[in-house]
Amino acid sequence: MVDKSVFDLPTELRNLTEQCMKAQTSYGQLMHSVTHTMRAWPGLPSETMVAGFNEFQERAMDFAKENAESSFSLARELANAKDVQEVMSIQSRYGQTQIQAYSRQVQELGRLMVNAMSGAGRKI
Repeated sequence: MVDKSVFDLPTELRNLTEQCMKAQTSYGQLMHSVTHTMRAWPGLPSETMVAGFNEFQERAMDFAKENAESSFSLARELANAKDVQEVMSIQSRYGQTQIQAYSRQVQELGRLMVNAMSGAGRKI
């Protein structure tokens, strides 16, 4: 019979998880640079860039950050799992939470796109 109180992740998986968590720092730096670059775009000479599209762009970036942070959090939780049952519970909870998040994000981005297109139509 297998002892359920002890659950060891294989060394390779633990190492991969640690590398993933270290990558979070690099990811944060990348997202910081991308955010600054995207904020500079409205300052470029362009008659077609309207406030609605800027808002859409900013929210899309926010969602990308939110989803990446959620993935990093999942990696941390999985690395600290005590047994297979906890791994399954963590993964199930993550899947449900992400489906809800994606649904909310799609609805909001859809609304923002409709608003942006409406605003663009008035400015043309």
